[in-house]
Amino acid sequence: MARRAETDVSRVTSLEQLLAAKEIVVTCGSGGVGKTTTAAAAAAMAAVHIGGRVLVLTVDPARRLANALGLEQFGNVETRVPHELFAASGVEPRGELWAAMLDTKESWDSLVRTHAPDATTRDAILANPLYQNITGKFVQSHDYIAMERLYEIHASGRYDLIVVDTPPTRNAIDFLEAPERMADFFSSRLLRWLIAPYRSRLLTSASKPFYAIADRILGTQFLQDIAEFFILFQTMYDGFVQRARAVHRLLEDRRTTFVVVTTLEAAPAREADFFIGALHDRRFHLGAVVLNKVLPGYLLDDEAAKAARALSSDATKVAAMLPPTLGDRDDVARVLREIGDSFLNYRVVATREAEQRREFARVPEIVATAPFFENDIFDLGGLLRLGAAIWQPLG
Repeated sequence: MARRAETDVSRVTSLEQLLAAKEIVVTCGSGGVGKTTTAAAAAAMAAVHIGGRVLVLTVDPARRLANALGLEQFGNVETRVPHELFAASGVEPRGELWAAMLDTKESWDSLVRTHAPDATTRDAILANPLYQNITGKFVQSHDYIAMERLYEIHASGRYDLIVVDTPPTRNAIDFLEAPERMADFFSSRLLRWLIAPYRSRLLTSASKPFYAIADRILGTQFLQDIAEFFILFQTMYDGFVQRARAVHRLLEDRRTTFVVVTTLEAAPAREADFFIGALHDRRFHLGAVVLNKVLPGYLLDDEAAKAARALSSDATKVAAMLPPTLGDRDDVARVLREIGDSFLNYRVVATREAEQRREFARVPEIVATAPFFENDIFDLGGLLRLGAAIWQPLG
């Protein structure tokens, strides 16, 4: 990866330089801020301008994103984005763009096959009635497996750059803590207390009342399935702990950076601010903040504002100078006044956004902005347009 060694990370001034210096980029933020699309756009730009093999690993993407990447088969196995799509967008990429979508169950199955101590234990876990419910519906299992999959792909050495779209969680920090929480859960005193009677086949006097009630409510077979599942899973405990520590080290590594994606609306901006603080507390590298759906800069232009005030205050006079074919002069004046007022109202919001951007710019190395696009991004060309907008820092 000699192409990365030439970049001085201490001097990065653009997203392009940041991605050229890193091997893992973790995009994070609250739901609905364009995080998945931003991750895909950044990966596409990296494939075009930086080169090498670039992978975007997404979680629950919209179907239109799969269409934009030209992928009918979009799943756990990495798939290359066709070169023809780049050619159709008028670009010749220096590298390759690959994409994968996290499949929770398939990833858990692979994890069990990797860490099970023997074939008998592996088959017993995969066949356990509770296994699919635990791995498919347990929220923290989704967070954990996302980090596990990242570690697995990075360790394979198949890609020069991996851009990760993090899982949608209520608390944006959940996925960072998932490896430790999962390891702690499988070594907890509560879990040992639950399975101890089934492990020893003896019920203590203290636990008899609990199991007598639980058997009547849940059924003996249900409790036995629970105990059997966790007894089997605990055989992989050492593997979980080792991998959790390895994942944490990978997130702390200088080759990894985080990109926080947000809009400037109140709730997403607060969550982004919280997440930035959480990254700092954990000593993870915050490389950039991407501000999405930002109002255009021309709203801050003083001359444009002067023109808008003239339209608003002198609408009748301006309407009188326009061709009569436009319609009734009073109607034209009303439209002009509305346009002027609308511009000035948006200018107030844009001014507030500019102040928020300056606040965000105090923390990361790079702050990039993306405008509000009138149409959904539905093809690779749209991803590249978004990518071009964030490729350079806030001016």
